[in-house]
Amino acid sequence: MSLLVVGLSHRSAPVSVLERAALSADAQVKLLQDAVAAEPSAEAAVLATCNRIELYADVDKFHAGVAELSTLLAQHSGVGLDELTPYLYVHYEDRAVHHLFSVACGLDSMVVGEGQILGQIKDSLAKAQDLHTAGRLLNDLFQQALRVGKRAHSETGIDRAGQSLVTFGLEQLASGTAVDAWAPGKKALVIGAGSMSSLAAATLARVGVGEIVIANRTPDRAERLAEILNDADDLDVAARAVPMDAVPGELTRADVVVSCTGATGLVLTASEVAEAVAAGPVTGSPADADGVPSRFGPGATLGGTNARSLTGPAAAGSADDENCPLDLNAVPATAGFSVLGEAAVAGMATTELEQHAAWVDNGIARVPGPADEADAIAALAAAAATVGRIPERRRPEPVAPQPAPGLFLLDLAMPRDIDAAVHRIPGVRLVDIESLADASADAPMAADVDQVRRIVADEVAAFGAALRAAHITPTVVALRTMAADVVAGEIARLEGRLPGLDDKHRSEITQTVKRVVDKLLHAPTVRVKQLAAEPGGAGYADALRTLFDLDQETVDAVSRAEDSTENSKNRGPA
Repeated sequence: MSLLVVGLSHRSAPVSVLERAALSADAQVKLLQDAVAAEPSAEAAVLATCNRIELYADVDKFHAGVAELSTLLAQHSGVGLDELTPYLYVHYEDRAVHHLFSVACGLDSMVVGEGQILGQIKDSLAKAQDLHTAGRLLNDLFQQALRVGKRAHSETGIDRAGQSLVTFGLEQLASGTAVDAWAPGKKALVIGAGSMSSLAAATLARVGVGEIVIANRTPDRAERLAEILNDADDLDVAARAVPMDAVPGELTRADVVVSCTGATGLVLTASEVAEAVAAGPVTGSPADADGVPSRFGPGATLGGTNARSLTGPAAAGSADDENCPLDLNAVPATAGFSVLGEAAVAGMATTELEQHAAWVDNGIARVPGPADEADAIAALAAAAATVGRIPERRRPEPVAPQPAPGLFLLDLAMPRDIDAAVHRIPGVRLVDIESLADASADAPMAADVDQVRRIVADEVAAFGAALRAAHITPTVVALRTMAADVVAGEIARLEGRLPGLDDKHRSEITQTVKRVVDKLLHAPTVRVKQLAAEPGGAGYADALRTLFDLDQETVDAVSRAEDSTENSKNRGPA
């Protein structure tokens, strides 16, 4: 049997694919059960985080194993195999061990050096043990990976190279301002109470937010997390728990929102965030011209300075608008963008651009903005005539400067919790896994990373040697068992030929024969273990069986007995 890993991560696949392939807790259970039921696999474990999905298995056939594990990943993720295959990577035997050890040390993380992955590996092993899908190989592998990760963090400065995904996300929200200078006094809403959300709450408390509200579908977990934060001697924060249906109201009070749940759909939609922004002042914030408090400061509106007016006949959907190809009723959803600007017409076909330009020519007096924008749109139409279409932009640039952010959203969930469209709402800053991946690509690497790589290389070599040595152990045990049976048979034959032999002499003869056999076997068995531990040493077990004419079934019986004992110890009671 050999170790195989098939997976995809932020390094091999775009976030949009990772998001669609994310596995729910139930899907992970079914994937593990189906993996061990498949013919090539004897053991299986799933490592599923916000930026990776990996299936580890002990397989007896490489090609069949790759095909089966890839098919299972596609089946349980809901992404078609043809679509998923280009993003999958495969590691086998020593390369698979090297990969997991690198992951455990944070070398393969989105934020290099982060330590959260150790907890996720531990959870992955525990799930496989609970489901009885982790045997001797995966138990040894994952436990050693945890030890290697801890060694890397204790013996090197890898922690200086990286940080938690939460800390990195908060730095991106702060946009160049030190987090401990940006956070004090802010009110935070944390949605979810799992390990990532708990880390987010603790991190927010340490950087000085004044209040933390925790919302979770299981109220007891939210209340427990709030209790821990309130009781911590080293934290000065007021924390409280609320049910999930209180999130819309709490959103109007919050300055910072961190969401990381296991939900399969959106937790916060763009319309919910827009409503909260419009309705929810922050205590002590200035009022706008109408005397209504605004979290964005005086004069700030959801429309922006160049936004199309939403009053008058145009807003009412009069006949004057019937020649406009835009959906004017949807304009509030893109507040802050001029209907005359390039962002508004991105993706229009040539005929639509010409129709839009004609509408602007007829109605420009009713729309605020430079008079020459009609000419700009006409130029866009002319340019698009050669290619047929202006490509859609993922994040259209606003025509006018936006107000400074007053609501900060950090989405650490995969699939996403917060609608990506909220980035269009003025005064809202969203950081999600996709933007974190973009930002981390330029993050500097620490010098300690090289030291961690050397640790990984050494540990992979040691693990491989131990694995190869363990592979020959059943053969050595079978050899010694055969030798003991030969000794016992010869002693019995001696007693038949010398019936008057007293106990003292019988014992002395027995011990002498055993010592002779042990001395003859000692050097060969020690040396064969050493040779088997070296690369390419797998053939020594076969040589030993051939030289001593050992029965393969006897060797297999020893292996099964050892696996049964080891698995019972690792898995606990059924």
